This record gives sequence, structure tokens and C-alpha cells, in this order.
Amino acid sequence: MAKSVAAVVVVVVRSFLLCLFSSQIAATPTGIPSLRPRLPNDTLCNHLILPAGYPCSEHTVQTKDGYLLALHRVSSRTGNISEQRGPPVLLQHGLFMAGDAWFLDSPEQSLGFILADHGFDVWVGNVRGTRWSHGHVSLSEKDKDFWDWSWQELALHDLADVICYINSITNTKIFFVGHSQGTIMSLAAFTQPDIVEMVEAAALLCPISYLGHVSAPFVLRMVNMHLDQMILAMGIHELNFRSDWGIKLMDSICDGHVDCNDLLSSITGKNCCFNNSRVDFYLEYEPHPSSSKNLRHLFQMIRKGTFSKYDYGLFKNLKLYGQLKPPIFNLGHIPKSLPLWIAYGGNDDLADVTDLQHTLKELQYKPELLYLKNYGHVDFLLSVNAKKDVYDHMIRFFRSWGKSSSSY
Repeated sequence: MAKSVAAVVVVVVRSFLLCLFSSQIAATPTGIPSLRPRLPNDTLCNHLILPAGYPCSEHTVQTKDGYLLALHRVSSRTGNISEQRGPPVLLQHGLFMAGDAWFLDSPEQSLGFILADHGFDVWVGNVRGTRWSHGHVSLSEKDKDFWDWSWQELALHDLADVICYINSITNTKIFFVGHSQGTIMSLAAFTQPDIVEMVEAAALLCPISYLGHVSAPFVLRMVNMHLDQMILAMGIHELNFRSDWGIKLMDSICDGHVDCNDLLSSITGKNCCFNNSRVDFYLEYEPHPSSSKNLRHLFQMIRKGTFSKYDYGLFKNLKLYGQLKPPIFNLGHIPKSLPLWIAYGGNDDLADVTDLQHTLKELQYKPELLYLKNYGHVDFLLSVNAKKDVYDHMIRFFRSWGKSSSSY
């Protein structure tokens, strides 16, 4: 029973918009992982990348607002990480995940390993608050202010500063890959001229900007019960589904409201190719915490159907933004010069096709599209067939735009 509850929890937090703790995970008597302070060698490189035979180095990026983010650099098994020849590519994970998301399956199935083997200079981002990142220059993770952010800050600080760091190290434009929340971050960031000018091309998996047509029953249940407002009213600022209250919360939502025996489909839509036999292994790394404010921002988007900054209410909006409503992120400001490649699925209840069409109409550049009718939200990250179905197409796209395609 304990394992089944744990499996439900990890499916919930991975799948709910999928696509953030500095801790070492251990199993408690209930079977739900608990959190311990990280040891110096408790890094993503040491856990998943070096044991697979891939050179890996860890970098720390300080954001403009003081967060210390772990950034990992990965080379092919036959390469020298100090003498990369291929173009840099940044992988940006989704909600309740971290950089480990790109390495959870075998080297033949995981995008991070696959790109390294194709000669790319792979950089792996980890947003604030995740297990692999390193806190803040002055705030503790126990401080309320540490969690005072949403995907808006992840886009305009975390992603922006990581892209700038990679650009300064490699002295070249980067390729970008985002999944789910990683695509919200990128689409918002790419509306900023100083950020987008450092990007060669971008691949978006399950892209979400507009969320007005999310149809996942479990998600809609949480939106309708105003879970986001309830959590903040309770003074909970760190959204940690490994905590006792997080587990009880999931139980209360499932009780009589949603059939949690099929929870994955209730959150993401039906996934065709997810490897259920690896849930116990995924549970060693997922989920990562996020902020309650981030959840509220996403729920605001679902309720209002807008792609805009965080809504603080009329008076605070006027004080912070100079207007009563939060400013929109204008997708029309993403320049035509940025090539985009988008992969989406027919069974994805989070990245809805109708919402994607809304996004496409606002973009100046017509992206290349890959539609997989039987794919759900998780499949684009963890499908056993993703290399053939998705990643090979993505790599061909990058090669078509890379200035040094003959070298990778």
C-alpha cells in the first residue's frame, strides 16, 4: 500500500503541468521519501551522469535577485568536456522537476545523453528551489520570501541569467529545449530582445502559454476548489508534495472527487508509452518543490485564459505594473529570426491543441510542427519510443539551423 501511495504522489507531481530542493532523499517508514541536507558530493553529475560514463561538470549561476542555480555541462562518452566542438544546447525542465528529468532512462532513451552523443555541448538547467540548486545569497529555504516567485521570475531571471552565462562561456548562440513549464518560461523570455538575441533556435515539447482549455479532470478539480488560494491563505509558501500535508492534500482531492486509480490520465491525458515499471526509480528523484505562488499563477492562467504576468489584484497591480491588470507577454514580440520547432500530442490534456493554435496565431514565425496523435504529456519526456518518434526529428531541425552542422 505504501508503494502505491508513493507512486500516486510521484505521478501527481510529475504530471501536473510537468514539467522544482536541496536535499538527499531517503525512504521513511511510510514509503514516502523524506528530505535530508545534501552532502557535498550529492550532485546531479554524481548521481546520474558520471555513472553512465559521461563527463559532467557543475557550474553555479547567480541570478539578479540572488538565487544560486546549479547548471550542469555534459559531454559525450568519447568527448573532452573542456574541448567541446558542437553547439551549446540548454535543456529546461518543467514543473516539479529538475535537470534529472533529462537523464532518468537509459543513455539510448534519455534526451540529455542522446544530444551529448550527437556532439552537442549539453547544458542542463535547474530552477530555484530544486534539489540540485544551491539556495540564495541571503535567504534560507525556510524563509517565506525565498518562495516569493512564479514562472514569471523563472523566465525573466533564472532562464535569462542561465542563457547569458552559457553565452559568456561558449561565446556563441545556444539551442534551447524546453518541456511544459520550461516552454512557458522560454516563450515569455523570448519576448525580451536582450534574451532572444542569444538563442539560435528553440525546440518546445508540449508547449504551454495559454491554458484556457486545459481539460485534465484532476487539474480542473484543484482549480475549481481554489486550492492555490487555500494553500497561500494557510501560510504555505513552499509547495512540497513530499511533506505530510502534501500527501494528505492529494488524498483529500482524490477522495470522492477523482478516480485516482487512473491518476496519470486524470492529470495529463492518456500516455501511450510511459514506462510504468520505472516508477520506483523515478521516485528517487522526483518530485522537486515549487512555490505556492507559482501554482497560483498557473491557475490564474487557466481561469482567465491569458498569458500575462502574475495578478496581484487591482491596487498592487497599479503599484507594481502601473496598470490595473497585469501586463501580457506579447508573443508577437518574438522575432521572425528565431526558428521554432514544436512537438505536441493528441492525448495531452495540459498542452491543449486549441491553446496551442492560439499561440501559433500570435507568433510571427511559423514553427515546424510535429504532431503525435497517441502521445500524452509525459510521453515527450519518458516515452520508450521518444528517440525515434521525437528526438531524431528535433536533432535534424537543429542541424538545419546550426552554423557548424558538419561538426555534430
